[in-house]
Amino acid sequence: MRMCLLFWILCLMVPIGYSQLPGPPGPKGDEGPPGRPGPPGKYGFPGSPGQKGDVGNVGAPGAIGPRGGTGYPGAGRSTGPTGDTLCKQALFGSISPDLEALKKSTSKLELVINYDFFRKVHQKNFVSNKERGTFSRAVEFCFQQGLELALPQNEEENRVLTQFFGDINKTAWININNKKAVGNFDSDMKNQSLTFTKWEEGQPDKSIQDTGCTMLLENGVWRVTPECSLNAYIICQI
Repeated sequence: MRMCLLFWILCLMVPIGYSQLPGPPGPKGDEGPPGRPGPPGKYGFPGSPGQKGDVGNVGAPGAIGPRGGTGYPGAGRSTGPTGDTLCKQALFGSISPDLEALKKSTSKLELVINYDFFRKVHQKNFVSNKERGTFSRAVEFCFQQGLELALPQNEEENRVLTQFFGDINKTAWININNKKAVGNFDSDMKNQSLTFTKWEEGQPDKSIQDTGCTMLLENGVWRVTPECSLNAYIICQI
């Protein structure tokens, strides 16, 4: 009886597709909700240092610290020259501590900076704005500045004066008395005898009867011309 019942159950299972063999996998189901977090893991080894970052902004100044104690007195030293004094020494040589000498040096410095061109030879300073004019205009201009028309008194000064020349009209007036009757052009405008001359060959021109003005030429020689109304460079000296 029991065997018949088992056979009957097996017969019923065959029509409804029951089989002992597994069927094909079904479609993927929806994702389930996330699970609970697991327990924290152990700390790993420290990583290598990263690259250096940019410098940050300067912080606010800190509070003033307490006043320090009194130090030991230093060795005595004489007061050195000021920067302004050193500047004048560079331009005009050593300056006497005498107040009058200092005032004169200050005055010289103020005069020099008023000109476009400046040359220094030992204790003498030549200045110019590279303006040109007649001989009388040159004498008047320098006089109005409290200076006098340039007069080279040695070979070096004579050479330096030619450095003021431009590209044209390379001549300059120099401070030699323009009255032949005074002494044949051998003195300056103060009638002081010349201690240095560099006349061009055949100069001073003996054919000039009365008035003639002296020019310094590009090659450094001197020439007297009766045409004092010509334009030449105006160079003053301090």
